Amino acid sequence: MRKGVKAVVVSGVLVVLVGGAGYAGYNVLSALQDGGTASVRTGPPDKGEVKETTATFFAAWEKGQAATAASYTNYPVDAESLLTAFGNAARIGEVRITPGTASGDTVPFTVRARVSYDGKSKTLSYRSRLTVVRGETTHRALVDWRPSVVHPQLRKGDTLYTGDASAPPIEAVDRDGKVLTKEKYPSLGPILDELRSRYGDKAGGTPGVELAIKHADQNAADTTLLTLAKGRAGKLRTTLSAGVQAAAETAVQKYPESSVAAVRPSTGEVLAVANHRDDGFDAAFLGELAPGSTMKIISAATLIDNGITKATGPAPCPPTATWQSQTFGNLEGLAPDEHATLSDSFARSCNTAFVKFADEVRVDSLTREAQERFGLGRDNWKVGVPSFDGRVPASGGPDTAANMIGQGQVQMSPLNMASVTATAMTGAFRQPVIVSPKLDGRDLATARGLSAATVAQLRSMMNRTATSGTAAGVMSGLGGSIGAKTGSAEVDGQTKSNSWFTGYRNDIAAAAMAQDAGHGIDAAGPIVATLLRTGG
Repeated sequence: MRKGVKAVVVSGVLVVLVGGAGYAGYNVLSALQDGGTASVRTGPPDKGEVKETTATFFAAWEKGQAATAASYTNYPVDAESLLTAFGNAARIGEVRITPGTASGDTVPFTVRARVSYDGKSKTLSYRSRLTVVRGETTHRALVDWRPSVVHPQLRKGDTLYTGDASAPPIEAVDRDGKVLTKEKYPSLGPILDELRSRYGDKAGGTPGVELAIKHADQNAADTTLLTLAKGRAGKLRTTLSAGVQAAAETAVQKYPESSVAAVRPSTGEVLAVANHRDDGFDAAFLGELAPGSTMKIISAATLIDNGITKATGPAPCPPTATWQSQTFGNLEGLAPDEHATLSDSFARSCNTAFVKFADEVRVDSLTREAQERFGLGRDNWKVGVPSFDGRVPASGGPDTAANMIGQGQVQMSPLNMASVTATAMTGAFRQPVIVSPKLDGRDLATARGLSAATVAQLRSMMNRTATSGTAAGVMSGLGGSIGAKTGSAEVDGQTKSNSWFTGYRNDIAAAAMAQDAGHGIDAAGPIVATLLRTGG
Protein backbone atom coordinates (compact mmCIF):
# COMPACT_ATOMS: atom_id res chain seq x y z
CA MET A 1 0.00 0.00 0.00
CA ARG A 2 1.35 3.44 -0.95
CA LYS A 3 2.89 5.84 1.58
CA GLY A 4 0.39 8.02 3.49
CA VAL A 5 -2.49 5.51 3.23
CA LYS A 6 -3.50 3.30 6.12
CA ALA A 7 -6.04 0.51 6.26
CA VAL A 8 -7.84 -0.50 9.45
CA VAL A 9 -10.66 -2.94 10.11
CA VAL A 10 -13.69 -1.67 12.03
CA SER A 11 -16.19 -4.46 12.87
CA GLY A 12 -15.04 -6.42 9.85
CA VAL A 13 -15.32 -3.50 7.41
CA LEU A 14 -12.27 -2.06 5.69
CA VAL A 15 -11.87 1.71 6.29
CA VAL A 16 -9.28 3.57 4.24
CA LEU A 17 -7.64 6.64 5.82
CA VAL A 18 -5.64 9.01 3.66
CA GLY A 19 -3.05 10.64 5.92
CA GLY A 20 -2.81 14.43 5.94
CA ALA A 21 -5.83 14.99 3.70
CA GLY A 22 -9.21 16.54 4.26
CA TYR A 23 -10.99 18.32 7.11
CA ALA A 24 -9.65 17.42 10.56
CA GLY A 25 -6.62 15.74 9.07
CA TYR A 26 -8.09 12.84 7.12
CA ASN A 27 -10.71 11.74 4.62
CA VAL A 28 -12.97 8.85 5.43
CA LEU A 29 -13.72 7.31 2.06
CA SER A 30 -16.12 4.72 3.38
CA ALA A 31 -17.47 3.94 6.80
CA LEU A 32 -19.79 1.61 8.60
CA GLN A 33 -23.37 2.88 8.68
CA ASP A 34 -26.53 0.86 9.41
CA GLY A 35 -24.71 -2.43 8.94
CA GLY A 36 -23.17 -1.51 5.60
CA THR A 37 -20.74 0.79 3.88
CA ALA A 38 -21.87 4.38 3.17
CA SER A 39 -20.08 7.39 1.78
CA VAL A 40 -19.17 10.20 4.17
CA ARG A 41 -18.88 13.69 2.72
CA THR A 42 -15.71 15.68 3.24
CA GLY A 43 -14.41 19.09 2.26
CA PRO A 44 -16.41 22.32 2.10
CA PRO A 45 -20.21 22.02 1.81
CA ASP A 46 -21.53 22.22 -1.74
CA LYS A 47 -24.19 24.62 -2.98
CA GLY A 48 -27.02 22.23 -2.26
CA GLU A 49 -25.86 21.56 1.28
CA VAL A 50 -25.54 25.29 1.99
CA LYS A 51 -29.08 25.91 0.77
CA GLU A 52 -30.56 22.96 2.68
CA THR A 53 -28.77 23.76 5.96
CA THR A 54 -29.72 27.44 5.96
CA ALA A 55 -33.32 26.62 5.07
CA THR A 56 -33.76 24.16 7.94
CA PHE A 57 -31.93 26.46 10.40
CA PHE A 58 -34.04 29.46 9.41
CA ALA A 59 -37.28 27.45 9.57
CA ALA A 60 -36.63 26.29 13.12
CA TRP A 61 -35.52 29.78 14.20
CA GLU A 62 -38.69 31.33 12.75
CA LYS A 63 -40.84 28.83 14.70
CA GLY A 64 -39.04 29.62 17.96
CA GLN A 65 -37.63 26.09 18.14
CA ALA A 66 -34.31 27.04 19.71
CA ALA A 67 -33.04 23.50 20.36
CA THR A 68 -33.86 22.35 16.84
CA ALA A 69 -32.27 25.40 15.22
CA ALA A 70 -29.20 24.98 17.43
CA SER A 71 -28.82 21.37 16.30
CA TYR A 72 -28.01 22.68 12.82
CA THR A 73 -24.94 24.54 14.17
CA ASN A 74 -21.49 23.36 15.16
CA TYR A 75 -21.87 24.74 18.73
CA PRO A 76 -25.42 23.72 19.68
CA VAL A 77 -25.17 24.48 23.41
CA ASP A 78 -24.11 28.10 22.91
CA ALA A 79 -26.54 28.51 20.03
CA GLU A 80 -29.52 27.18 21.98
CA SER A 81 -28.85 29.54 24.89
CA LEU A 82 -28.86 32.66 22.72
CA LEU A 83 -31.71 31.55 20.46
CA THR A 84 -33.79 30.81 23.57
CA ALA A 85 -33.09 34.31 24.91
CA PHE A 86 -34.07 35.70 21.50
CA GLY A 87 -37.58 34.34 21.87
CA ASN A 88 -38.03 34.49 25.64
CA ALA A 89 -36.05 37.22 27.43
CA ALA A 90 -36.01 39.45 24.34
CA ARG A 91 -39.72 38.86 23.62
CA ILE A 92 -39.15 38.60 19.87
CA GLY A 93 -41.82 36.81 17.83
CA GLU A 94 -43.44 36.68 14.38
CA VAL A 95 -39.97 36.07 12.96
CA ARG A 96 -39.53 36.05 9.20
CA ILE A 97 -36.10 35.41 7.71
CA THR A 98 -35.35 36.15 4.07
CA PRO A 99 -32.08 34.72 2.70
CA GLY A 100 -30.12 36.67 0.15
CA THR A 101 -27.88 35.36 -2.62
CA ALA A 102 -25.21 33.03 -1.29
CA SER A 103 -21.57 33.75 -2.00
CA GLY A 104 -19.94 30.35 -1.77
CA ASP A 105 -20.63 29.08 1.75
CA THR A 106 -21.72 32.49 3.12
CA VAL A 107 -25.38 33.52 3.12
CA PRO A 108 -26.62 37.06 3.87
CA PHE A 109 -30.13 37.34 5.24
CA THR A 110 -32.70 39.79 6.57
CA VAL A 111 -34.64 39.31 9.80
CA ARG A 112 -38.02 40.97 10.30
CA ALA A 113 -39.84 40.34 13.56
CA ARG A 114 -42.08 41.82 16.26
CA VAL A 115 -40.92 42.78 19.75
CA SER A 116 -43.71 42.87 22.33
CA TYR A 117 -43.62 43.79 26.00
CA ASP A 118 -46.26 44.90 28.51
CA GLY A 119 -48.77 45.89 25.87
CA LYS A 120 -46.21 47.63 23.72
CA SER A 121 -45.11 46.26 20.34
CA LYS A 122 -42.76 47.34 17.60
CA THR A 123 -41.24 45.96 14.39
CA LEU A 124 -37.59 44.91 14.41
CA SER A 125 -35.66 44.60 11.15
CA TYR A 126 -31.95 44.05 10.51
CA ARG A 127 -29.45 42.23 8.29
CA SER A 128 -26.89 39.58 9.20
CA ARG A 129 -25.01 36.70 7.59
CA LEU A 130 -23.91 33.17 8.32
CA THR A 131 -21.40 30.68 6.98
CA VAL A 132 -21.94 26.95 6.49
CA VAL A 133 -19.05 24.61 7.32
CA ARG A 134 -18.38 20.88 7.47
CA GLY A 135 -18.73 19.43 10.96
CA GLU A 136 -15.41 18.04 12.16
CA THR A 137 -16.90 14.92 13.75
CA THR A 138 -20.37 14.65 12.22
CA HIS A 139 -19.29 15.59 8.68
CA ARG A 140 -22.67 17.30 8.34
CA ALA A 141 -23.08 20.71 6.76
CA LEU A 142 -23.64 23.01 9.76
CA VAL A 143 -24.05 26.72 10.49
CA ASP A 144 -20.73 28.04 11.79
CA TRP A 145 -22.02 29.37 15.08
CA ARG A 146 -21.20 32.81 16.35
CA PRO A 147 -23.49 35.25 18.20
CA SER A 148 -23.42 37.70 15.28
CA VAL A 149 -25.58 35.22 13.35
CA VAL A 150 -28.48 36.22 15.61
CA HIS A 151 -27.65 39.93 15.45
CA PRO A 152 -24.54 41.59 13.96
CA GLN A 153 -23.84 43.53 17.18
CA LEU A 154 -23.75 40.46 19.42
CA ARG A 155 -20.40 39.16 20.64
CA LYS A 156 -19.35 36.07 22.60
CA GLY A 157 -21.13 35.84 25.93
CA ASP A 158 -23.66 38.59 25.13
CA THR A 159 -27.39 38.08 25.49
CA LEU A 160 -30.62 39.89 24.65
CA TYR A 161 -33.45 41.21 26.81
CA THR A 162 -36.51 43.43 26.49
CA GLY A 163 -37.77 45.43 29.47
CA ASP A 164 -37.23 48.60 31.40
CA ALA A 165 -34.04 50.30 30.26
CA SER A 166 -31.04 49.96 32.56
CA ALA A 167 -30.58 53.76 32.51
CA PRO A 168 -32.59 56.78 31.37
CA PRO A 169 -31.84 58.04 27.86
CA ILE A 170 -29.62 61.06 27.37
CA GLU A 171 -29.48 63.85 24.84
CA ALA A 172 -25.74 64.26 24.49
CA VAL A 173 -24.61 67.65 23.25
CA ASP A 174 -21.21 68.96 22.25
CA ARG A 175 -19.32 71.83 23.87
CA ASP A 176 -21.49 74.33 21.95
CA GLY A 177 -24.82 72.63 22.62
CA LYS A 178 -25.12 70.76 19.29
CA VAL A 179 -26.89 67.41 19.63
CA LEU A 180 -24.73 64.32 19.12
CA THR A 181 -26.39 61.12 17.88
CA LYS A 182 -25.01 57.76 16.85
CA GLU A 183 -26.91 58.08 13.56
CA LYS A 184 -24.99 61.21 12.59
CA TYR A 185 -21.72 60.22 14.28
CA PRO A 186 -21.52 56.39 14.14
CA SER A 187 -18.24 56.16 16.06
CA LEU A 188 -19.93 57.70 19.09
CA GLY A 189 -22.34 54.76 19.45
CA PRO A 190 -20.35 52.91 22.16
CA ILE A 191 -19.33 56.21 23.78
CA LEU A 192 -22.93 57.43 24.03
CA ASP A 193 -24.01 54.06 25.46
CA GLU A 194 -21.34 54.36 28.14
CA LEU A 195 -22.28 57.94 28.92
CA ARG A 196 -25.91 56.96 29.26
CA SER A 197 -25.04 54.08 31.56
CA ARG A 198 -22.88 56.25 33.80
CA TYR A 199 -24.67 59.57 33.73
CA GLY A 200 -28.26 58.88 32.64
CA ASP A 201 -29.55 59.20 36.21
CA LYS A 202 -27.50 62.35 36.86
CA ALA A 203 -28.75 63.96 33.65
CA GLY A 204 -32.31 63.92 35.03
CA GLY A 205 -34.08 61.62 32.57
CA THR A 206 -36.52 58.74 33.12
CA PRO A 207 -36.06 55.23 31.64
CA GLY A 208 -38.14 53.78 28.83
CA VAL A 209 -38.71 50.24 27.52
CA GLU A 210 -36.26 48.75 25.05
CA LEU A 211 -34.71 45.71 23.41
CA ALA A 212 -31.03 45.72 24.32
CA ILE A 213 -27.83 43.70 24.35
CA LYS A 214 -26.45 42.89 27.78
CA HIS A 215 -22.75 42.43 27.21
CA ALA A 216 -20.58 39.70 28.70
CA ASP A 217 -18.26 42.42 30.00
CA GLN A 218 -20.06 43.57 33.14
CA ASN A 219 -18.37 46.96 32.89
CA ALA A 220 -19.74 47.61 29.40
CA ALA A 221 -22.95 49.57 28.96
CA ASP A 222 -25.99 47.84 27.46
CA THR A 223 -26.50 48.49 23.75
CA THR A 224 -30.02 49.56 22.77
CA LEU A 225 -31.34 47.90 19.60
CA LEU A 226 -34.97 49.03 19.63
CA THR A 227 -36.97 51.45 21.77
CA LEU A 228 -40.54 50.32 22.45
CA ALA A 229 -41.44 53.22 24.72
CA LYS A 230 -39.35 56.33 24.96
CA GLY A 231 -38.18 57.55 28.31
CA ARG A 232 -37.52 61.19 28.99
CA ALA A 233 -33.99 62.12 27.95
CA GLY A 234 -31.81 64.21 30.19
CA LYS A 235 -29.35 66.63 28.57
CA LEU A 236 -25.67 65.73 29.01
CA ARG A 237 -23.01 68.21 27.95
CA THR A 238 -19.79 66.67 26.67
CA THR A 239 -16.41 68.20 25.77
CA LEU A 240 -16.69 67.00 22.16
CA SER A 241 -16.73 69.33 19.17
CA ALA A 242 -19.32 68.44 16.53
CA GLY A 243 -17.11 69.93 13.80
CA VAL A 244 -13.97 68.02 14.79
CA GLN A 245 -16.02 64.85 15.33
CA ALA A 246 -17.52 65.12 11.83
CA ALA A 247 -14.02 65.48 10.38
CA ALA A 248 -12.83 62.47 12.38
CA GLU A 249 -15.71 60.31 11.15
CA THR A 250 -14.94 61.19 7.54
CA ALA A 251 -11.18 60.73 7.92
CA VAL A 252 -11.22 57.22 9.39
CA GLN A 253 -13.61 55.94 6.74
CA LYS A 254 -10.80 56.17 4.20
CA TYR A 255 -8.61 53.67 6.08
CA PRO A 256 -9.75 50.25 7.38
CA GLU A 257 -8.98 49.36 10.99
CA SER A 258 -8.17 52.96 11.88
CA SER A 259 -8.79 55.04 15.00
CA VAL A 260 -8.20 58.65 16.04
CA ALA A 261 -8.57 60.82 19.14
CA ALA A 262 -8.18 64.57 19.57
CA VAL A 263 -7.84 66.71 22.70
CA ARG A 264 -7.56 70.38 23.58
CA PRO A 265 -4.05 70.74 25.09
CA SER A 266 -4.97 73.75 27.23
CA THR A 267 -7.68 71.81 29.11
CA GLY A 268 -7.38 68.07 28.36
CA GLU A 269 -10.91 68.06 26.97
CA VAL A 270 -11.58 65.39 24.33
CA LEU A 271 -12.68 66.99 21.06
CA ALA A 272 -13.25 63.87 18.95
CA VAL A 273 -12.99 60.09 18.94
CA ALA A 274 -13.57 57.91 15.89
CA ASN A 275 -13.02 54.32 14.79
CA HIS A 276 -13.40 52.43 11.53
CA ARG A 277 -13.18 48.79 12.52
CA ASP A 278 -15.02 45.61 11.55
CA ASP A 279 -15.13 44.44 15.18
CA GLY A 280 -16.73 47.64 16.53
CA PHE A 281 -13.97 47.97 19.15
CA ASP A 282 -13.16 51.43 20.49
CA ALA A 283 -9.43 51.22 19.79
CA ALA A 284 -9.12 55.02 20.00
CA PHE A 285 -9.65 54.85 23.78
CA LEU A 286 -9.04 51.20 24.60
CA GLY A 287 -6.41 50.06 22.08
CA GLU A 288 -3.23 48.50 23.47
CA LEU A 289 -0.69 48.57 20.66
CA ALA A 290 2.98 49.40 20.17
CA PRO A 291 3.08 53.08 19.08
CA GLY A 292 6.26 52.87 17.02
CA SER A 293 8.33 56.01 16.63
CA THR A 294 5.67 58.33 18.07
CA MET A 295 7.10 57.01 21.36
CA LYS A 296 10.27 58.97 20.60
CA ILE A 297 8.55 62.04 22.06
CA ILE A 298 8.73 60.41 25.50
CA SER A 299 12.15 58.91 24.76
CA ALA A 300 13.56 62.30 23.75
CA ALA A 301 12.11 63.85 26.91
CA THR A 302 13.75 61.07 28.94
CA LEU A 303 17.15 61.80 27.41
CA ILE A 304 16.79 65.54 27.99
CA ASP A 305 15.43 65.31 31.55
CA ASN A 306 18.17 62.86 32.58
CA GLY A 307 20.92 65.07 31.19
CA ILE A 308 22.03 62.47 28.63
CA THR A 309 21.73 64.77 25.62
CA LYS A 310 19.68 67.70 24.34
CA ALA A 311 18.03 68.75 21.09
CA THR A 312 21.26 70.28 19.81
CA GLY A 313 23.41 67.59 21.43
CA PRO A 314 24.87 64.49 19.77
CA ALA A 315 22.65 61.59 18.69
CA PRO A 316 24.56 59.76 15.90
CA CYS A 317 22.50 57.76 13.41
CA PRO A 318 24.46 54.65 12.29
CA PRO A 319 23.05 52.11 9.79
CA THR A 320 22.48 49.56 12.56
CA ALA A 321 22.75 49.38 16.34
CA THR A 322 23.03 46.26 18.49
CA TRP A 323 21.82 45.97 22.04
CA GLN A 324 22.20 42.70 23.96
CA SER A 325 22.55 40.60 20.80
CA GLN A 326 19.56 42.19 19.06
CA THR A 327 20.32 44.30 16.00
CA PHE A 328 18.09 47.24 15.10
CA GLY A 329 17.96 49.07 11.78
CA ASN A 330 16.29 52.09 10.22
CA LEU A 331 13.64 52.46 7.57
CA GLU A 332 14.89 51.62 4.12
CA GLY A 333 16.56 54.54 2.41
CA LEU A 334 17.51 56.48 5.55
CA ALA A 335 21.13 57.58 5.12
CA PRO A 336 23.39 57.20 8.19
CA ASP A 337 24.70 60.34 9.87
CA GLU A 338 27.42 59.93 12.48
CA HIS A 339 27.32 63.65 13.27
CA ALA A 340 23.56 63.93 13.81
CA THR A 341 22.06 65.86 16.71
CA LEU A 342 19.03 64.64 18.66
CA SER A 343 16.91 67.06 16.64
CA ASP A 344 18.31 65.62 13.39
CA SER A 345 17.60 62.02 14.43
CA PHE A 346 14.15 62.89 15.80
CA ALA A 347 13.05 64.70 12.64
CA ARG A 348 14.35 61.87 10.41
CA SER A 349 13.00 59.21 12.81
CA CYS A 350 16.31 57.40 13.17
CA ASN A 351 15.82 54.27 15.25
CA THR A 352 19.48 53.47 15.78
CA ALA A 353 20.17 56.85 17.39
CA PHE A 354 17.67 56.10 20.15
CA VAL A 355 18.70 52.46 20.48
CA LYS A 356 22.30 53.49 21.13
CA PHE A 357 21.16 55.47 24.18
CA ALA A 358 19.96 52.21 25.80
CA ASP A 359 23.50 52.03 27.24
CA GLU A 360 22.98 55.28 29.12
CA VAL A 361 19.43 55.02 30.47
CA ARG A 362 18.40 52.91 33.43
CA VAL A 363 15.93 50.09 32.97
CA ASP A 364 13.19 52.20 34.58
CA SER A 365 14.12 55.62 33.11
CA LEU A 366 11.49 55.50 30.35
CA THR A 367 8.88 54.12 32.74
CA ARG A 368 9.40 56.89 35.26
CA GLU A 369 9.32 59.59 32.58
CA ALA A 370 6.04 58.21 31.21
CA GLN A 371 4.44 57.98 34.64
CA GLU A 372 5.78 61.04 36.42
CA ARG A 373 5.91 63.51 33.53
CA PHE A 374 3.23 62.31 31.09
CA GLY A 375 0.73 60.70 33.49
CA LEU A 376 0.81 57.31 31.76
CA GLY A 377 0.79 53.72 32.97
CA ARG A 378 -0.75 54.11 36.43
CA ASP A 379 -4.24 52.86 35.55
CA ASN A 380 -5.87 55.91 37.11
CA TRP A 381 -7.35 57.93 34.25
CA LYS A 382 -11.02 58.81 34.76
CA VAL A 383 -12.05 60.06 31.35
CA GLY A 384 -15.78 59.56 31.88
CA VAL A 385 -15.86 56.38 29.78
CA PRO A 386 -13.53 53.34 29.84
CA SER A 387 -10.01 54.02 28.61
CA PHE A 388 -6.56 52.44 28.55
CA ASP A 389 -3.93 54.55 30.28
CA GLY A 390 -0.83 53.32 28.43
CA ARG A 391 1.83 50.82 29.45
CA VAL A 392 5.59 51.51 29.62
CA PRO A 393 7.06 48.70 31.73
CA ALA A 394 10.58 48.68 33.09
CA SER A 395 11.56 45.72 30.94
CA GLY A 396 15.20 44.76 30.69
CA GLY A 397 17.14 42.88 28.03
CA PRO A 398 16.61 43.82 24.38
CA ASP A 399 13.31 45.47 25.30
CA THR A 400 15.16 48.31 27.03
CA ALA A 401 16.26 49.39 23.56
CA ALA A 402 13.09 48.36 21.76
CA ASN A 403 10.92 50.37 24.16
CA MET A 404 12.85 53.52 23.21
CA ILE A 405 11.49 53.29 19.66
CA GLY A 406 7.96 52.28 20.63
CA GLN A 407 8.31 48.54 20.13
CA GLY A 408 9.12 45.95 22.80
CA GLN A 409 6.63 46.00 25.66
CA VAL A 410 5.33 49.56 25.22
CA GLN A 411 1.60 49.83 24.48
CA MET A 412 -0.51 52.90 23.75
CA SER A 413 -3.86 54.01 22.38
CA PRO A 414 -4.44 57.01 20.11
CA LEU A 415 -5.90 58.86 23.11
CA ASN A 416 -2.68 58.21 25.05
CA MET A 417 -0.53 59.60 22.25
CA ALA A 418 -2.79 62.65 21.77
CA SER A 419 -2.29 63.33 25.48
CA VAL A 420 1.49 62.84 25.16
CA THR A 421 1.54 65.41 22.36
CA ALA A 422 -0.55 67.84 24.41
CA THR A 423 1.86 67.47 27.36
CA ALA A 424 4.89 67.97 25.12
CA MET A 425 3.27 71.09 23.68
CA THR A 426 2.18 72.75 26.92
CA GLY A 427 4.42 71.17 29.58
CA ALA A 428 1.38 70.32 31.72
CA PHE A 429 -0.25 66.90 31.93
CA ARG A 430 -4.00 67.39 31.83
CA GLN A 431 -5.80 64.09 32.01
CA PRO A 432 -8.21 63.75 29.07
CA VAL A 433 -11.93 64.04 29.92
CA ILE A 434 -15.07 63.68 27.85
CA VAL A 435 -17.47 65.02 30.51
CA SER A 436 -16.68 67.47 33.28
CA PRO A 437 -15.48 65.89 36.54
CA LYS A 438 -17.86 68.29 38.32
CA LEU A 439 -20.72 66.08 37.13
CA ASP A 440 -19.74 63.18 39.38
CA GLY A 441 -16.92 64.53 41.54
CA ARG A 442 -14.32 62.15 40.19
CA ASP A 443 -10.65 62.83 40.91
CA LEU A 444 -8.47 63.14 37.82
CA ALA A 445 -4.98 61.71 37.41
CA THR A 446 -2.07 64.08 37.94
CA ALA A 447 1.60 64.21 36.94
CA ARG A 448 4.55 66.62 37.29
CA GLY A 449 4.67 67.58 33.66
CA LEU A 450 7.72 68.98 31.90
CA SER A 451 10.04 71.89 32.48
CA ALA A 452 9.91 74.92 30.21
CA ALA A 453 13.36 74.01 28.85
CA THR A 454 12.26 70.47 27.92
CA VAL A 455 9.05 71.76 26.33
CA ALA A 456 10.97 74.25 24.21
CA GLN A 457 13.22 71.48 22.88
CA LEU A 458 10.37 69.04 22.20
CA ARG A 459 8.33 71.69 20.40
CA SER A 460 11.36 72.65 18.33
CA MET A 461 11.96 69.04 17.29
CA MET A 462 8.28 68.35 16.58
CA ASN A 463 8.00 71.57 14.56
CA ARG A 464 11.06 70.58 12.56
CA THR A 465 9.53 67.14 11.91
CA ALA A 466 6.33 68.82 10.68
CA THR A 467 8.04 71.37 8.45
CA SER A 468 11.09 69.59 7.04
CA GLY A 469 11.18 66.09 8.52
CA THR A 470 9.22 62.87 8.00
CA ALA A 471 5.85 64.57 8.56
CA ALA A 472 6.40 67.54 6.25
CA GLY A 473 4.35 66.21 3.35
CA VAL A 474 1.33 65.41 5.50
CA MET A 475 1.46 68.68 7.46
CA SER A 476 2.01 70.83 4.37
CA GLY A 477 -0.33 73.82 4.19
CA LEU A 478 -1.12 73.93 7.91
CA GLY A 479 -0.43 77.33 9.43
CA GLY A 480 -0.07 78.45 13.02
CA SER A 481 1.91 76.64 15.68
CA ILE A 482 2.42 73.08 14.44
CA GLY A 483 4.38 69.97 15.34
CA ALA A 484 4.24 66.25 14.59
CA LYS A 485 5.84 62.83 14.92
CA THR A 486 5.49 59.90 12.57
CA GLY A 487 5.58 56.26 13.56
CA SER A 488 5.30 52.73 12.25
CA ALA A 489 5.16 49.65 14.46
CA GLU A 490 6.05 46.20 13.19
CA VAL A 491 3.68 43.40 14.18
CA ASP A 492 4.34 39.69 13.74
CA GLY A 493 2.12 38.11 11.11
CA GLN A 494 1.25 41.36 9.33
CA THR A 495 2.42 42.19 5.82
CA LYS A 496 2.65 45.87 6.72
CA SER A 497 3.44 47.76 9.88
CA ASN A 498 0.82 49.64 11.89
CA SER A 499 0.68 53.27 10.84
CA TRP A 500 0.93 55.86 13.66
CA PHE A 501 0.98 59.65 13.61
CA THR A 502 0.53 62.38 16.20
CA GLY A 503 0.56 66.13 15.81
CA TYR A 504 -0.67 69.46 17.07
CA ARG A 505 -1.83 72.76 15.62
CA ASN A 506 -2.55 75.67 17.93
CA ASP A 507 -4.89 74.33 20.64
CA ILE A 508 -5.68 70.89 19.18
CA ALA A 509 -3.61 67.72 19.46
CA ALA A 510 -4.54 64.49 17.72
CA ALA A 511 -3.15 61.00 17.25
CA ALA A 512 -4.21 58.21 14.93
CA MET A 513 -3.42 54.56 14.29
CA ALA A 514 -4.29 52.31 11.33
CA GLN A 515 -3.47 48.63 11.59
CA ASP A 516 -1.58 46.88 8.80
CA ALA A 517 -1.47 50.17 6.88
CA GLY A 518 2.23 50.96 6.43
CA HIS A 519 4.24 54.01 7.45
CA GLY A 520 2.91 56.85 9.55
CA ILE A 521 2.41 59.12 6.54
CA ASP A 522 0.48 56.45 4.64
CA ALA A 523 -2.73 56.38 6.70
CA ALA A 524 -2.53 57.77 10.24
CA GLY A 525 -0.92 61.01 9.05
CA PRO A 526 -3.69 62.06 6.67
CA ILE A 527 -6.27 61.27 9.36
CA VAL A 528 -4.57 63.53 11.91
CA ALA A 529 -4.00 66.31 9.37
CA THR A 530 -7.72 66.30 8.55
CA LEU A 531 -8.57 66.98 12.19
CA LEU A 532 -5.89 69.63 12.60
CA ARG A 533 -7.30 71.52 9.62
CA THR A 534 -10.57 72.05 11.51
CA GLY A 535 -8.72 74.32 13.92
CA GLY A 536 -10.51 72.73 16.91
